[in-house]
Amino acid sequence: MTDSEILGFHRDLVATPSVSGSETVIADMIQDFLASCGIEVRRFHDNLWAVLGETGPLLCMNSHIDTVPPTSGWTLPPWSPTVRDGRVHGLGSNDAKASVAAMTAAFVRLHDAGWVTDGRLVLALVAAEETGGAGAEILVPKMRRDGFAPDAAVIGEPTNLDVAIAQKGHLLLELVELGTACHAAHGQALGATNAVRLMARDLCAMDGVNLGPEHPDLGPVTMEPTVVRGGTARNVIPDHASCSLDVRTNPGGDHAQLIERLRSCVKGELNVLGAHLEPCGIDREHPLVKAALAARAGSTAFGSRGVSDWVHFHGIPSIKVGPGRTERSHTPDEFVLESEILDGARFYQELAFGWSTGMCRQGRAP
Repeated sequence: MTDSEILGFHRDLVATPSVSGSETVIADMIQDFLASCGIEVRRFHDNLWAVLGETGPLLCMNSHIDTVPPTSGWTLPPWSPTVRDGRVHGLGSNDAKASVAAMTAAFVRLHDAGWVTDGRLVLALVAAEETGGAGAEILVPKMRRDGFAPDAAVIGEPTNLDVAIAQKGHLLLELVELGTACHAAHGQALGATNAVRLMARDLCAMDGVNLGPEHPDLGPVTMEPTVVRGGTARNVIPDHASCSLDVRTNPGGDHAQLIERLRSCVKGELNVLGAHLEPCGIDREHPLVKAALAARAGSTAFGSRGVSDWVHFHGIPSIKVGPGRTERSHTPDEFVLESEILDGARFYQELAFGWSTGMCRQGRAP
């Protein structure tokens, strides 16, 4: 693929609406494009994957084809790519269709060059990353069942081509308190239990819980009350109150143990709404990290607080890296630089070839 073809393919991606749950059309488009390049495409629902190589260590390049819905703040048409001064505006242009275009271009270029290493490369473009359920969460087990278990993975998300070697996990909890309803004027005299007051005490108690050790790249484990509900009227003692808790965890911790520590210090009921998004990490000295840093001069390793499909590559050495910047994601008039897309294509090509030749030269998988 030439540079102009890469940019044209990226604009075609942006021009194809693919809000989570409606990815069939864009999956069809990508499948047809890869087929036109002479590449055999496998499909599992709206998830696409293609393979280079026959044997040897397998590197998976993964990114997502879905987007969030457009917000009301857009001043440009979300699905009509607008190019101004080297910026491509459009929904998903940055997150993550820049990574999709760059990974696809790298894959096509390596295919056209003959893929001369003894390793294997998989391009996996998935649906439902923004919402979960029908994307990498089901494709990775499918690949394993079909004999294509990755030895390493690269998750394409906008990181300015810096290399995320750790990622926060996410726990979603709900604190529920039960009280006794009565007229607020008589609450104290009747000894009524105020559910809001119970919740306040429990929230303060949780502030004293050891959430786990600080991570050198991610900082401390954090817990923030977000959505609070309670009461029915200004003059009624509330008999029910609840609070959503957003907990961001670090590699090396244990979700189950943390939940039990929190439960032990509260009097209310602590419900788990979501605990499967485990934290991720990889050693700085891992060959995949070294290959990524070598693929682009000036790249740095860092810790990412955002959750991605990395969580579905559990037990597989992985990194998160891609063109664009995370600060532009989910914003009105989202954009990516054309130069970032082209740099991304070259980066993924160098990374895939460098990792594969390096691992096969060592005669082992990581």
